[in-house]
Amino acid sequence: MNEGALLRLYRAALLVLIGSALTIAGAFYFELVLGYAPCKLCLTERIPYYAAMPLALLTLTVPERAGRLLLGLAALGLLYGAGLSVYHAGAEWGFWAGPSDCGAGTGPNPSSVGDFLNTLQTTRVVDCSTAAWRLLGVSLAGWNAVIAAVLASIAGTAAARS
Repeated sequence: MNEGALLRLYRAALLVLIGSALTIAGAFYFELVLGYAPCKLCLTERIPYYAAMPLALLTLTVPERAGRLLLGLAALGLLYGAGLSVYHAGAEWGFWAGPSDCGAGTGPNPSSVGDFLNTLQTTRVVDCSTAAWRLLGVSLAGWNAVIAAVLASIAGTAAARS
């Protein structure tokens, strides 16, 4: 077992773990503290991070060969997440249509017709093709594409090295 290769693998796993955790923490901050309701695609874009965190954590506990496989799986998931984020950002820019079923509202679930009518007054519809926030002209979906691609690159490079 090459200790240098194992150390690089562990460093990559830690970067993927920390990067994924910070990305999810940022998403929750925007949602819970700043009040930005996520759309369907936003929620789906979180799934690769949810998968990458335990894979990266497991990488720290298994032999090098198994760790490389786990980080490779994390890289594939994060690459999928980057692609999904590019699709989302493209829909926000109007390059192509977003999903037709994206536009669910946020608010309490009504239990009666009267509650339903009251809920209609406070429900916010979240559309996947509208960017709620931008930094330097790039939406959250765009930044997510960059982050997921970087983490996928880190995980994939570490997994591919022998």
